[in-house]
Amino acid sequence: MTKPRSQQISLEDTPFYHCVSRCVRRAFLCGFDQLTNRSYEHRRQQIQDDMLRLSSVFYIDIAAFAIMPNHHHTVLCVRREDALADHPEAIVTRALQVVAGNDVAHRFLNNEPLQKWEHEQLNTFVDTWRKRLYDISWFMKFLNERIARRANKEDDCKGHFWESRYKLQALLDDKAVLSAMAYVDLNPIRAGIAATPEDSEYTSIQQRIDHWKEKANLSGTNSSDAEDFQPNHLMRFIGNYSQTHEHGLNYNVLDYLELIDWTGRAIRDDKRGYISASAPPILERIDICPEHWIEICTNFENRFKGLVGSLESVKAVYRQFGLKRSSHLQSAKILFS
Repeated sequence: MTKPRSQQISLEDTPFYHCVSRCVRRAFLCGFDQLTNRSYEHRRQQIQDDMLRLSSVFYIDIAAFAIMPNHHHTVLCVRREDALADHPEAIVTRALQVVAGNDVAHRFLNNEPLQKWEHEQLNTFVDTWRKRLYDISWFMKFLNERIARRANKEDDCKGHFWESRYKLQALLDDKAVLSAMAYVDLNPIRAGIAATPEDSEYTSIQQRIDHWKEKANLSGTNSSDAEDFQPNHLMRFIGNYSQTHEHGLNYNVLDYLELIDWTGRAIRDDKRGYISASAPPILERIDICPEHWIEICTNFENRFKGLVGSLESVKAVYRQFGLKRSSHLQSAKILFS
């Protein structure tokens, strides 16, 4: 039985989630359809632009994404505390970038005087949108609805474009977050669409690599300064070099790129369980077994349903929601132990 979102999204346990949306009909999301001899490749840029724009509006960071022929992946981090702490003007400004709003909201931004009843209406608007702007379901609604409307108009048809619900997995610890990101970033390579991460178009890994190379070449920096050369529209790796940053991924960006490259080579060469002599330091730091890592990054969606993390983390969330039946605990025990 499908679980309600209230039992899948628990911001008290984790702000990180892996989301997948798949097309419901045969028509492509992106790419080239050989049966109809039509190209949908132009949609990739549109979807990427929509995704990154919405991330700048919502209090939701994108840690990883990949836009595939019939689906798209995102690893999201919810910044609820920032949304709750922000002032009403910021909430209204963000909300009006995705909805038309009402006359009171527009007058408020123009610093026009409001009557008492208008202040009450404004407060209702702010309270409603403060919650929606850190809500993953609202983020996915705006993203997928825009894509569907545009695609239906282009295909001259009506009806559902997406499956009834997007798939969601809660990432309960650092290992789960890192493995989900690697799974997403390596999607084009596993599908045979790209040969290397830097060739994987419309993915977060390509953007990280391209941005770092561009900034490094322009500034003449060496690799030890790479923490300062990351795209602003993606969640940053703060590593050990940027302790002043309070929000980010607690790893070095170059370690992550090396990890992706090593994992991708292992998958491409069909060498599961092969321990490379140059295994990246991050594997040792977070105590990941290489054999298990390759299995996770190859079969992430099949191995886990709903909750992803260590056995202890998964059990704790099940106890919190009072659930008696649990699934895929064996995967958590084996792959994240």
